[in-house]
Amino acid sequence: MEMYDIVTGNFAPPRWIISAPKSLRIVDWNIDRGQQLQGVTDFLASANADIVILQEVDLNARRTHRLNIAETIARKLEMNYVFGREFQELVQGSKDSPAYHGQATLSKWPISKPRLIRFSRQSHFWQPHWFLPNIKPFQERLGGRIALVAHINVAGSKVVIYNLHLESRGNDALRISQLAEVLSDATCYDAGCPVIVAGDLNLDASREPVALALANARFQDAVASSRRTPTTPAHSLFEGRRRIDWAFVRGPLRASSGHVHGSVNASDHYPISYMLTG
Repeated sequence: MEMYDIVTGNFAPPRWIISAPKSLRIVDWNIDRGQQLQGVTDFLASANADIVILQEVDLNARRTHRLNIAETIARKLEMNYVFGREFQELVQGSKDSPAYHGQATLSKWPISKPRLIRFSRQSHFWQPHWFLPNIKPFQERLGGRIALVAHINVAGSKVVIYNLHLESRGNDALRISQLAEVLSDATCYDAGCPVIVAGDLNLDASREPVALALANARFQDAVASSRRTPTTPAHSLFEGRRRIDWAFVRGPLRASSGHVHGSVNASDHYPISYMLTG
């Protein structure tokens, strides 16, 4: 397997539906590698989403029992999936059996044309250094932050998903430049095509200049009613709760019923969900 390969799997049963559904339920979640896999799967099963957008997903990592986390979830939920490699996790695998970490998009509907945007600007924080041993707790990696792009075929209608994980290191200027690449790429889809940009942005997207850039690109906050609700718990006395997980929608579909599931403790992020209607 190569860093630029995309892993796919199809586990959704055939759907004999001629017309598109009246609404779609979407869940977005940074699942912290899938280390609490049972809790993650239990929530996603109860959510009964049509599309699931996941960040921090492991593939063949020691810490998650060498599982393909995206495939394990997709099989359990009977969904199709695509997985894009963000990093090769050097501490979690070996030369003969490499471990990866990235993003996964799951759908009850067929998925096509998956591709990666590997951002042109990256932090070099994660790269191996000669003075650091290749052991825990050092998290040495090869690769870089990505957006995983995929088309969902909902009863003959296309929905485009941009699954993002912006850099956690560096500053907001770096993250904004990565988001700008996504917004620029999304201009290739016309106004009649629904586009979702969602994921762990590692910044407050309600503030300028991010909010202005999204508004200028005609994206609307899918969870606007919970804009101030944190999507992470407090990690320490020095790092309080934050709102860094976001979803934005452009096109003919409108978002409603946005919710941050702050009682779900299967990750160091809370899942967010919303409905899309025509």
